[in-house]
Amino acid sequence: MNPSHHAARRAALAQHLGPQGIAIVPTAPEQQRNRDSDFLYRHDSYFYYLSGFSEPRAWLVITGDGKTTLFCQPKDLEREIWDGVRLGPDAAPAALHIDAAYPVTALDAHMPGLLDGRDAVWFPFATHKGLETQVDGWLNTLRARVRFGALCPQQQRDLCGPLDEMRLTKDAAEQDTMRRACAISAEGHVRAMQTCARMLREGKEVREYHLDAELLHAFRAGGSQYPAYGSIVAAGANACVLHYRADAGLVRSGDLVLIDAGCELDGYASDITRTFPANGKFTGPQRALYELVLASQHAAVAATRAGARFTDPHEATVKVLAQGMLDVGLLNKNTVGTLDDVIEKRAYFQFYMHRTGHWLGMDVHDCGAYTEPTELGIRHERKDALTGETLVNRPARILQPGMVLTIEPGIYVRPAPGVPEQFHHIGIRIEDDAIVTATGCELISRGVPVEVGAIEALMRG
Repeated sequence: MNPSHHAARRAALAQHLGPQGIAIVPTAPEQQRNRDSDFLYRHDSYFYYLSGFSEPRAWLVITGDGKTTLFCQPKDLEREIWDGVRLGPDAAPAALHIDAAYPVTALDAHMPGLLDGRDAVWFPFATHKGLETQVDGWLNTLRARVRFGALCPQQQRDLCGPLDEMRLTKDAAEQDTMRRACAISAEGHVRAMQTCARMLREGKEVREYHLDAELLHAFRAGGSQYPAYGSIVAAGANACVLHYRADAGLVRSGDLVLIDAGCELDGYASDITRTFPANGKFTGPQRALYELVLASQHAAVAATRAGARFTDPHEATVKVLAQGMLDVGLLNKNTVGTLDDVIEKRAYFQFYMHRTGHWLGMDVHDCGAYTEPTELGIRHERKDALTGETLVNRPARILQPGMVLTIEPGIYVRPAPGVPEQFHHIGIRIEDDAIVTATGCELISRGVPVEVGAIEALMRG
């Protein structure tokens, strides 16, 4: 992304700070994996959103007049032999379109002076361990100078609020990156589906990790930096474990396989789930439940548009799933009653226990309020039908063009009294990524098919 995009974001954020405000944004720390190696480094999303800078041990300071100061690792030829070339403070202003840069070792020396005369200091609350203590230390240093004319900020404010609102709506460049991320991820899903069927046809043993390997190959081959999250590759009954991880489970002919996986490209995540028959052919019970989940997703997609509420796709999904559960016999009409009864009492929760979507962006579960900020004063209480506890509801977020969310209904059938045996151990989820538009939504993850006939045709190829 062009550095001017990040500069424009910093200028927009400065407007939130007020003329005498100041914002402090650290990047993520490096994390030790074991005795002598670290986990693969990944920057902090807020920091990268404002800077486009991916090196560790860096800080941004933005003032209300729009000035930006970066603290980063200094040039060190010996360390660069081992860890790679650093940008360094001298080159940073021109490369990143910032005003000044200093070595990160000078952070403590500079911060009290940068805070002097400011009325409010903004930083992300509860996201960086020890950050509040560091800010307090700089403020205490400044307070010690008040007899000499220093002015200490009187307010500490959470920077997550304005940044979350900015990040919630994606601009054209962000949307294009997310489309490309989805295309790469879709290729991974296609490879995994075809590899699974081919290996079974050839009489080979298939393990979940074989399919995970196909995902990772496609992600890196497509230019993505890493997976956006730990891939879920779940065969058979494992698909009924919502956060199952790709492991060594045996993939058997006749099983369904659920894969929830997406890559991260240039800081932006994708998030796709597909469920398919391991051998390329749905059985009758598998197809019945799959087509029910797919119909519920179609209903959710139709409900996703600018002006709708964030909860509308979920409500559309639940209505279709609940009716389908009654129709196929997962729920006994004589026990649970009518469709309205099923929804009111949440009887469907036995088989569908999660929401239908979440925000998507730089983080898989991206930032942004799920309640409508213009209607926070409106609230009502209700008693939860399953737990009996009293819940407070506020109006859900009104969708706007450029917001990106997932649409991911599912059904998970564990053996239980009264549950038809032909559906036991079937877990199905179908997830796509959607950009909200004025008239509907754009599904950017359909490079991998969802219809039964298309999946079976793909796996024959």
